[in-house]
Amino acid sequence: MEKNRRLWLKQIGLGVAGMGLTNFDSLASPLAAEKLTTGFKDEANLIYLRSNENPYGPSPLARKAFVDHATISNRYHWDIETQLIAALAQKHGVQEENIVLGAGSTEILDMVAKLASSNKGNYVIADPSYDYWTVTLDTLGLTKNRVPLTIDKKLNLQAMLEAVNPDTKLVYICNPNNPTGTICEREALVAFVTKIPQNTLVLIDEAYLDFTQQQSLCTMVKDHNNIIIAKTFSKIYGLAGARIGYAIANKTIIEAMANLQSNTNNSVSVVSKLAAIASLKDTAFVSNCYSLNEEVRHYTIKELQKLNCECIASTTNFIYFSLSKYHKDYFKQLENNGIQGGRIYEEEGKWTRITVGTMAEMKQFIKAIQ
Repeated sequence: MEKNRRLWLKQIGLGVAGMGLTNFDSLASPLAAEKLTTGFKDEANLIYLRSNENPYGPSPLARKAFVDHATISNRYHWDIETQLIAALAQKHGVQEENIVLGAGSTEILDMVAKLASSNKGNYVIADPSYDYWTVTLDTLGLTKNRVPLTIDKKLNLQAMLEAVNPDTKLVYICNPNNPTGTICEREALVAFVTKIPQNTLVLIDEAYLDFTQQQSLCTMVKDHNNIIIAKTFSKIYGLAGARIGYAIANKTIIEAMANLQSNTNNSVSVVSKLAAIASLKDTAFVSNCYSLNEEVRHYTIKELQKLNCECIASTTNFIYFSLSKYHKDYFKQLENNGIQGGRIYEEEGKWTRITVGTMAEMKQFIKAIQ
């Protein structure tokens, strides 16, 4: 066991950073022997295609940061958050005062929900969209105003704009949208945001924007006091379990959000912050993940279409498709083959979502449902 551990640590060293696409799949998960020591024995052979995680794991530089700095976890190390925020500010072309950290973008969304709910009213959200976090809004008394997607499963920005009224406290835009994988054209989104009243918060969730070539709206916070951009290291950076996200907004909003944290910027662990700093430096890893995701996603869509499953053109690391013309028990097929997939998001059309895993995983997925 100790030999295996040393071998694994050696494999995730800096030498791996220069690997090409051909052997990139080897990063997908730790050795099976390692899983036995962490309580995952019964799940060692499962294929996880449910939560839009990066199947290639954290980057080699991030893994090295975890290993090299585990021993400093007994200290708070306040300076590390300063380093990370500075790096993020430089990356996005904003000031350090425009950023606050959170334990994944989930905490960021929760902070925005609390901020928006300081006064009663309503919030506007597309349907379907990522809405697990909105339980906080509902609990705190805001009324949910759902706006259906267009026929091609895109956000209906005009209808969302028309849904805004004087009592609207928050408009939520997930771009690209989860679970559909569709994206708003940047020009249309900019025009939409500028039409929202300044006393209504606009939360733009860019969790999956790294899987596209579209430019972030983060620089708009300089001139718009009501815009909040939510970002995360959970997706293309492969740090979902490390729980690290951040918000970009006007200084006044950032200060208001920070007041909703008991210890500003410190719900994220020291090693997670260091892993995030390392991830920002590993541009080769991010580029490889992007390229692999493109290749595997196109393969999967092509194979799903052969099975009479209508697919929505995706810009993300997941695919939204219809089971209306699929004549087997899809979810039973997944269960029988040890695959964790999504659920039904829209009963009409039986629309579901599947995460894009490695090529080997997606070939197993297609074989399982054939």
